[in-house]
Parts: sequence; structure tokens; C-alpha cells
Amino acid sequence: MTEPYTADLALALEIADAADAISLDRYLALDLVVEKKPDRTPVTDADTAVEREIRNRLAAARPADAILGEEYGSAGDSSRQWIIDPIDGTPNYLRGGPVWATLLSLAVDGEPVVGVVRSPALGRRWWGAEGQGAWTTDAALSPSSPARRLAVSAVARLGDASVSYNSLKGWDEAGRLDSLMALSRSVWRTRAYGEMWSYMLVAEGALDVAGEFDLQPYDMAALIPVLQEAGGRFTSVDGTPGPWSGSALASNGLLHDDVLRILADED
Repeated sequence: MTEPYTADLALALEIADAADAISLDRYLALDLVVEKKPDRTPVTDADTAVEREIRNRLAAARPADAILGEEYGSAGDSSRQWIIDPIDGTPNYLRGGPVWATLLSLAVDGEPVVGVVRSPALGRRWWGAEGQGAWTTDAALSPSSPARRLAVSAVARLGDASVSYNSLKGWDEAGRLDSLMALSRSVWRTRAYGEMWSYMLVAEGALDVAGEFDLQPYDMAALIPVLQEAGGRFTSVDGTPGPWSGSALASNGLLHDDVLRILADED
């Protein structure tokens, strides 16, 4: 029997192919246009071009669905909402760093059920949909190899866990640096991989926990189906499910409550 979001996932993957063509064409371009938005974060002509392309394709294929995007805001009113981050990791993109991605998700009644994460400079693709598992391909390993199914780690003790925190400054500005330090004392190792990559490494089982602050729904929505279909768990740092609370905590599920407890104890 066909799963309910099979066609939506196929559409998202097709649209992501088109997004990759645009973002890669402008990546490392000497004439890349970079401006600052009112919140002082950077935006490039690639960000806006990618989002326009995605919106146009969604409007043609799913005209009744709503859209929320980083660069052009919200449009439409529907229980089905496509959520777009055209280039997650714009500071990396404009500096020539490879850790950036296009994030595309479908949320139904506020719950992300389809997620596609495409990082063409890394040669990586991750995707997942409710009931269909989570998958990845890695062009660096083998451009023609079949997709590999993802599964989170089986690490069950914090003392054996590897954690990515993304940004010390972010935790400090949220008033939660002491929380992070307490967590770091309880785990095996800490790193700051950053952007979407931390969460995909959790889905792959290479990391056990990832978290950060100062996020928007479009930073998180596409990550959630991939993580959950890989067997993981995703909440805010305070334990609220979904991408709507401004922070992210992803884990293999086994460690999630322990991490929440440590972070809560340090409030």
C-alpha cells in the first residue's frame, strides 16, 4: 500500500534537484550579491533565487497548499504548509565553506511529515517521510550507489555520548551557557559541527545529541522527519515537540530525557 506522503516526497526531491542547480551555480561566484536583512543576517542573490524557484514549483504542483519561507514569508492558508530554507548556512555559503543546505519540508497541521535536506557542496542528500524511513546518499563515497537507510546510534549512557552544540555564543546569549557546560561534563566529547549537519549526523548515528538556540521553523522543519524516521527524537531545548519554539534538541531518543534533565537543572 502506498504511504500517504509518497507523492509529496517525490515532489520535494524533484524540487530540491532544481534548487541544487541554482545554488551550486552561484556558489563561489565572484559576483555573488550579499546584503543584510533588517535582523543583520546576510542574504545572497542565491538565497532569494532558490526560494523563488521552490515557490514557483510548489505553486504549480500544489496550488492549494500554504508556504512559509525564510526570504519571502508566508502565503496561503491550509493545513498543509511547505516550509523552505533556501540556503541554511548562508554565512558558510558566502565565505566558500561547504556546510550549507537547502531545507524543504511539508508540515500537516503543524507537524513536519516530509523532510529533504540537500547539501550539494558536501555531496550529501538526506530525506525522510512519515512511515517511509530516512535515507541518505553520499556522492563522495560512490556517486552511483543506492540510498542507505539511516538509523540513530544505540548509545544509552551520557558518558559514552558525542554531542554537538553548534555555537557557544548562542547558548551564552540564551542564558544557558552553564547548562551546556554541565552537559559537557557528563558526556564523552563535545564538538560544534554546526548548521543542519549536526542533526543529520545524529540521524546517521555518528553523533548522539545536537542542540542550539535562536532558530526559526524553517531552520528545523525539514530535519524532523529525517531524525524521527531514523529512530531519533526532536524537541526544543525545553522539551516541546516540533519546530515552533525557537530552539532544537535532537538525540537518538535513548538519551533525550537525561539531556533535558541536565539542562533543566541548570536553568
